[in-house]
Amino acid sequence: MVAPTPYSLIATDLDGTLLRADDTLSERSLAALARAGRVGARHLVVTGRPAPRVRPLLDDLGCTGLAVCGQGAQLYDAGADRLLWSVTLDRELAETALGKIEAEVGQVYAAVDQDGVDGLTLIEPGYLMPHPTLPALRVGRRDDLWCAPISKVLLRHHTLSDDELAATARAVVGSLATVTMSGPGTVELQPCGVTKATGLALAADHLGLSPERAIAFGDMPNDIPMFDWASYGVAMANAHAELKAVADEITLSNEDDGIAVVLERLFT
Repeated sequence: MVAPTPYSLIATDLDGTLLRADDTLSERSLAALARAGRVGARHLVVTGRPAPRVRPLLDDLGCTGLAVCGQGAQLYDAGADRLLWSVTLDRELAETALGKIEAEVGQVYAAVDQDGVDGLTLIEPGYLMPHPTLPALRVGRRDDLWCAPISKVLLRHHTLSDDELAATARAVVGSLATVTMSGPGTVELQPCGVTKATGLALAADHLGLSPERAIAFGDMPNDIPMFDWASYGVAMANAHAELKAVADEITLSNEDDGIAVVLERLFT
């Protein structure tokens, strides 16, 4: 008989958490996740990246099951390469939200992640990708961003910090969208009410798992809802102060295999 495991669900963010700065997975982290899996724990990727930008990483993890993508707006079945569930951001509401933000802070630069397993990331003139390794298609003008359904809008400002831009966006956007901050240079607008927690809860329900035996790992404020949902939240040493403030534990950085350190202790 397999001994009971401390957690049956391990939810991990990717950027700044499970991934190293060069977008690779360490052998130690892979081994720790594999060990947890052998004794019955289920690993779920819960990321702001849209499904098309997650597929190669899921292959590296050997994942053929579910992944929560797009800040919770997409539930992706890696084995079938299809979305089991997705929510789009109304494009008219997105344009209105952008207008309200720019009325307060001046010009912002925008990008969008299109919905679907083959959706593109489109960037308008002046927008710089915070992750240069991720593919994106530059369009000629902002109107071109709205050519197909989208899961979210990404924003940057030439002088404001991410915290300042996110705070202003939250103050003026209201119920038009949910504002998140998911990494350096990454302030986002997503469908109102959608967070990593909503996507994680849906995935857990699909798998018959509960928050009472879930542990979550993250590094940015967009992981706070996931920490609220799970019974135990672990922030990386490189995490944003807002996430550290609500974490149950702070581990080593993503570069120092912080996830593996915790899993090796829990799954001996």
